[in-house]
Amino acid sequence: MKKVILSCVFLLNMTMAFAQKFIWDKHEFEAVNTKVAIVNMDGIQVLKVERDLIAFPFDEKNIDTSTDGPTYVKLTNVAMENGTIEVKMLSRIMENSPFPAARGFIGVAYRVNQENKNFDAIYLRPSNGRADDQLRRNHTIQYFSYPGNTFSRLRKEATGLYETYADIGLNEWIDVRIEFQDEKAVLYINNQKSPSFIVTKMLGTSKTGSIALWVEIGTVGYFKDLKVTKK
Repeated sequence: MKKVILSCVFLLNMTMAFAQKFIWDKHEFEAVNTKVAIVNMDGIQVLKVERDLIAFPFDEKNIDTSTDGPTYVKLTNVAMENGTIEVKMLSRIMENSPFPAARGFIGVAYRVNQENKNFDAIYLRPSNGRADDQLRRNHTIQYFSYPGNTFSRLRKEATGLYETYADIGLNEWIDVRIEFQDEKAVLYINNQKSPSFIVTKMLGTSKTGSIALWVEIGTVGYFKDLKVTKK
């Protein structure tokens, strides 16, 4: 019986990895530069997402041009200017990661245009949250906009304005809520009353678009309980 169950799960993973569009939790998604599977975790069906390194190659010697890009699963038929995104996410660093400095990068993109050429995003680096190095802790949460405003550019030019600390870790469910309105975005973590992160002026050029669940290099990301509310 165990062999049969494992075979079915493997077949599902292979099918989802090569699908352009799929249904999860009553929503239709499009996989963009990612490998996707619906898996059982503690008796619940969750979405598993990894970056597809064939569709979107990674060059460790050229970080700026090969990270912070469209590597996500995107909701189809959604156009949203302002609103709220709520989702639970868990990340792990994959075995034999192609990037030794992987931090479990996982987050949410929004105002994603139809061609996947413009969007804003906020993501987490869970392994930084409880590091012994304070500088690493300061880089636990990150905002960026695509294209152009990568984490490395903002770190150099904005002196910490677009990243901050949070008490989070790998291999644990993190409750995330992002509220975005006009130029401002606010992030709440684990149902705290006060925001963990405030972006006063977003830099993206897309004023409306879809929502996407985002991962980066070396990450195995899991998502559940997605809720999107237009404002």
